[in-house]
Amino acid sequence: MQNEAWLRIGSFLVVLMVMMVWEAILPNRVSPVANGKRWLSNFFLVFCGAVVGRLLVPAGLAVVAIFADDIHFGLLNVLKLADWLAILLAVIMLDCLIYWQHRLLHRVPILWRLHRVHHADPHLDASTGLRFHPIEIALSLVVKALGILLLGIPVEAILIFEILLNASAIFNHSNIKLPNWLEWPLRRVIVTQAMHRIHHSQVVKETDSNYGFCLSIWDRLFNSYTNNAQAGDDGLVLGLKDYPSESSNTGISTVLLMPFREKPNNKEI
Repeated sequence: MQNEAWLRIGSFLVVLMVMMVWEAILPNRVSPVANGKRWLSNFFLVFCGAVVGRLLVPAGLAVVAIFADDIHFGLLNVLKLADWLAILLAVIMLDCLIYWQHRLLHRVPILWRLHRVHHADPHLDASTGLRFHPIEIALSLVVKALGILLLGIPVEAILIFEILLNASAIFNHSNIKLPNWLEWPLRRVIVTQAMHRIHHSQVVKETDSNYGFCLSIWDRLFNSYTNNAQAGDDGLVLGLKDYPSESSNTGISTVLLMPFREKPNNKEI
């Protein structure tokens, strides 16, 4: 498990550094907020989320998979498929689970209060892919643990999926723009920056679409796909209308307390 932890951390840091260097050399947009302050807020949330994860599941989600395997519980443990097929199906099913978790975060008002911390970022870059409130991280861990138990997810699939999930979040939030000849065929398989930027639009209909994190098929399959933003990629306005100023969307205390502050927003239903 120690080697797996280092593999996860190593892959996370490599992807993060590659995308941040790419953004620095070929940025797509100029941030309306000073990067230093944004990064301090966003990376502080990463630290808080890591602490919460360690406290909630000290030994990691692999323990849940081992437990399910020991008691022969969960769909894939019952089906007894070839190892490679079970791992492949497990990764795909976990990605679908995260899609539906993300969709519920937008549709359930109390969950949206947590998730709006992520959407209130007025700019998108690699750090935005890590900007999630610690309570949302805790809830996500519970959802993943239940999914692993009920589906009988193999330990190997958890490692692969966690690496893919982190890499995808950093990649599709990054402040870059792929050339059309690459972006359009690529988004047939995975979520690209242009596809995910639509999800961060201030237009509610666009925010309520393109929920996928890694595979793009779920949005097409479950009728939540938006091909183009109304204003086009270059004209798309990011963030939330109710958090327009730096003081309302950036800062350590601001992002930590945002879910608990009674502030009208365009998503409360």
